[in-house]
Amino acid sequence: MESDCRIPMSCFKPRVLALHALFWGLVSFRVFGAALLSEEKTTGTKVVTMPCWQMEEFVVATECTMCNGFQAKRIVACSQTGYVERINCTKSNKDEYKSCRSAVMEEHLFWKFEGAMLGLTVVFALLVVIRQQSLDRQASEKVRRQIESI
Repeated sequence: MESDCRIPMSCFKPRVLALHALFWGLVSFRVFGAALLSEEKTTGTKVVTMPCWQMEEFVVATECTMCNGFQAKRIVACSQTGYVERINCTKSNKDEYKSCRSAVMEEHLFWKFEGAMLGLTVVFALLVVIRQQSLDRQASEKVRRQIESI
């Protein structure tokens, strides 16, 4: 008689449960340990000044544009997205550069994502069809063997 349980009973053996607990414990330790280490690195004695646009109001002086070769080497904000906008902080009256995301870049990333999802859909649809044919072949073979044994 076949069981309705989808989880094999061998998964409930103490050794298997202990191995699962050990594995997930190590994974959790690794993740939380990395988070703690990154916190310790950021709370060091080194003083980092925050950009003025994070602490006060600002006005966008130049809209989001692609960085050229000179700007990419000179302006740190260009390295994040490849696009930068010049802003003017109102209180301190400082001009700074802020990384931004361009609409053209976002549209390009969107279509790349859509293409990847379409490709994965085709691949998995083919896998489902192949698996279904295999299961149909196995079922018909089983029926044929049962008929032959009569």
